[in-house]
Amino acid sequence: MAEDRRTRRTRRALSAALVELVLERGFSTLTVEDITERADVGRATFYSHFRDKEDLFARVTGNLLDELAERLRPAMADSPVGFTGKPVLEMLRHARDERDVYRIVLRGEGDGKPLQMFMDTLAHATAEEFRDRAERNAVEPRIDPGLLARIWVGEQIAVLRWWAEQEAPPMPVEDVVRMLLDLGLHGRYWASGFDAST
Repeated sequence: MAEDRRTRRTRRALSAALVELVLERGFSTLTVEDITERADVGRATFYSHFRDKEDLFARVTGNLLDELAERLRPAMADSPVGFTGKPVLEMLRHARDERDVYRIVLRGEGDGKPLQMFMDTLAHATAEEFRDRAERNAVEPRIDPGLLARIWVGEQIAVLRWWAEQEAPPMPVEDVVRMLLDLGLHGRYWASGFDAST
């Protein structure tokens, strides 16, 4: 039990060091020595947990996705029919709580691999949710769920990055979600100020 706690503490220290250093210097210039020095952990200890700095970054991204999935689960259960905005609200709140990790992932640090992992995981889960929701409600999607999920996730990632990069929130999360809900319900044409008859 003590060893498990020690392992978790070591991994947390290394993860925090990675995030801090990437924000300060960027990922490409970092070395394992930089990370272990910041975390106050020996190199041998680092290599007992991770193959290299890329492996550590993948773990940081995986942990972020696991936390997000956990937080989204109740919000998804509350929206059996359509877009309520609750999952997006929870995602923005998560981005607010884990701002620094979101920033380094969404900026494409690490040759874009963590960002790709983030996008692929969200797109896969979203496509499954779209398919399940269509089946539960006996409707036929007008756009392929896989493509629709990629479009949706791309929009959310753009909003998340914009949100995470702000020093102070540009507007309340509830306002962002309300606008996205309107966009989802009425479309881009309506959102641009045009009427359907125009």
